[in-house]
Amino acid sequence: MRRLIIIVVLLVVAVAVVLVARQATAPPSSPPAATPPGAAPSPAPTAPVDEATALATRPMLTLPREAALPHELTTATAGPPITVPRPAPIANRVISDSFPATAEGALGWLTNFNETALRGGDPATYLRAYTESALPHAPSPQGNGPLALLTSFREEAGIRPGELKPGLTVTYDVSQGLIKGTADGGRFAVVCTLGQLSFDYQGQSTRMGIGDCQALRWTGTAWRIAPGARAAYAASAWPGSAESVAAGYRPLQRDGVR
Repeated sequence: MRRLIIIVVLLVVAVAVVLVARQATAPPSSPPAATPPGAAPSPAPTAPVDEATALATRPMLTLPREAALPHELTTATAGPPITVPRPAPIANRVISDSFPATAEGALGWLTNFNETALRGGDPATYLRAYTESALPHAPSPQGNGPLALLTSFREEAGIRPGELKPGLTVTYDVSQGLIKGTADGGRFAVVCTLGQLSFDYQGQSTRMGIGDCQALRWTGTAWRIAPGARAAYAASAWPGSAESVAAGYRPLQRDGVR
């Protein structure tokens, strides 16, 4: 039981680190410039923002870290289930490219990416998957919430990246998702997954709901992590909870099978 409590504490600390990083990366608001006496105030200058950047950076719902812990489910939904395709294995690739050029295909790709990259809980595995999947000038993986969580957990637990810990099993099972939107005629999509990140250690386990959003670009043959602005951080909630519904997550069906 003591080991389980330690793991829970480390996970809560890790999620707190991600939330702090999320707040730290929010664009600061600049104070308005002083207006000389008698002068009419002039409008604040604004830089044009393209559609894709505006979509990617639009903030998601912020939830308290306790929302990610297991708690009561709700019968309410944010909408009907989203059907996403299952991946077909492709030789010499960590993440499959067998997804169509649709928003649902992009969500299926991110589901496959996160379930594969987070399996085992090793930051080195996540980095390999990200490097393989990112287009030139894509955001650095070091700013991603899931990677920050895995790194923080391993540091707190004293486990080095790439080191095997006997008895420790880590999985990420996606059950919900959302399509934030598309741009550039559907060739750019921002999609989010929500799933249970499970840590099992020597017969004891703990679980948390972890969300992840990514901006993806269709290359003509496959989805890839897009160059440009990083997608705003996802809301992390226990899948199926009222908080997950408030954040807009919907159940996923894979090839029509829930």
